Order: sequence, then C-alpha cells, then structure tokens
Amino acid sequence: MLLPAELAARARDVLAGRVKPVQARDAATVVLLRPGPEVYLLRRKATMAFAAGAYVFPGGSVDVRDTDHDVAWAGPSPAEWAAVLHADEAVARGLVCAAVRETFEESGVLLAGQGPHDVVADTTGDDWEADRLALIDHALGFAEFLARRGLVLRTDLLKAWAHWITPEVETRRFDTRFFVAVLPEGQRTRDVGGEADQVVWRQPAEALDLAHRGEIFLMPPTYRTLSELAGCADVAEVLATPRDIVTVMPKAVEIDGEMRLVVS
Repeated sequence: MLLPAELAARARDVLAGRVKPVQARDAATVVLLRPGPEVYLLRRKATMAFAAGAYVFPGGSVDVRDTDHDVAWAGPSPAEWAAVLHADEAVARGLVCAAVRETFEESGVLLAGQGPHDVVADTTGDDWEADRLALIDHALGFAEFLARRGLVLRTDLLKAWAHWITPEVETRRFDTRFFVAVLPEGQRTRDVGGEADQVVWRQPAEALDLAHRGEIFLMPPTYRTLSELAGCADVAEVLATPRDIVTVMPKAVEIDGEMRLVVS
C-alpha cells in the first residue's frame, strides 16, 4: 500500500527517530455475519480523521466504563477471554464489552439477552434508539444500560478472529481485536448514521471484487479479514474455523524511493 506524501514524510521521521510513535488505543471490531455468508460493512464519512471513506466493520475504542465489573456477564469469563486474546483480564473485559457496545451503537444489533440462553429479539423502537444515542453520548454507561433492561452480555456469541495494531507511522493508532458474530434471529441492522454515510451487506468475495475494481476502499485489516472469510462456505464454517490470535502490525518500508506499508 503506497503511502500519501504527507504520511510518507512522517514515516521517514518515525523510522529515523525524529518523531515518537503515538500510543495505540485498545479497540474492538465485530464482523457481523448472516447466511450467505454476508458481512455488514459501513462506509466511514469522508470527513472522518481516520480511515475516511473506507468500508469497515462496526467497532471503536474501549471506553473506561467498558471495564466496569457491574456489567452483567454470561458466557466465557474475562479470564477465559484474556487467555484467548493474549491480554490481561482487565483489558479482555473491556474489549469484549466494547465489541458488543460498539456493535449496538453502530448497527442497532445487541448481543445480549435476559439470560445465558436467550437473546434480545428486537432492538427497534424509540426507547431503544434513545438508549443507543445515550451510549454514544456517554450519558449512559453500558452496565447501566444492561441493568435497566434486565439483560446480560452474551459473550459466547462472540468468536475471537484477529489482532491488528495500526502502523507506528500513523497519527491515530488503535490496538484492535477483531471478533465475528452471527446476526441474532429476529434482529436486523439499520442505517443509524453517525460516523458512517452508507451501510451494506456483502458477500466477502463480492466486497473484495469491488475493492479490486476500485469501487470501494478497504483498509488492510478489513481486506485480509474478508479474504479469510471468503474461503468459508457458510456461517457454520466461519464459526468452526480454528483461530490462533497473532498480532499483526503493518510496517512502513522504503521501496525504490517510495514509502509503502507492508503486511507480513
């Protein structure tokens, strides 16, 4: 991936030690799946400071309240997630909560239920929308949101998929765990606006083809994730695919006088 001139100049400064890399923030991303298989993608607004115009999966940074021990929890424990994600328990707790919270904020889909064996069937309506907006505005904490509705976080509905860290040359950096999850029966995604100006369902191979033709823009983590999913015949195969979570961080290298990002 060829770096634009401004970022290429910064990359040279970082590599030479003249500029110190920005600390990466913990973040979580969820690949929502439905039969096909198809994935849910959002196009980030052209005005966004990071990944403007790119098609991405729902997700965002971990909020300090995502690590709240008051979050009602069902499924694998934070300790179990810590082992899977190769993180300490507090970070793992925050990542799982952020994954579910951000998915609800950016798609209207909620991976939670009244107990460990059920899931919310419908998240439409003015009351749900008010809660979604309150979460985005930080007027409502995730633990309070679940408690108010008598819900528990269904951590068993998530499957860890990957771990990507934004290159050191970027001015905004994220230490992101990728998860996959199946769209719960009865729920549906909706265009909720915010950071995105368009949402679509696409088969992974179809999204890759559009990217190859230059019709959509995909960041390296999204491209690789879609490539991996394209090899699965259905949702069941995705969920059954063994995953060893290995950290990937693209690096800037100079090739024939041009600065490029290389993913190993």
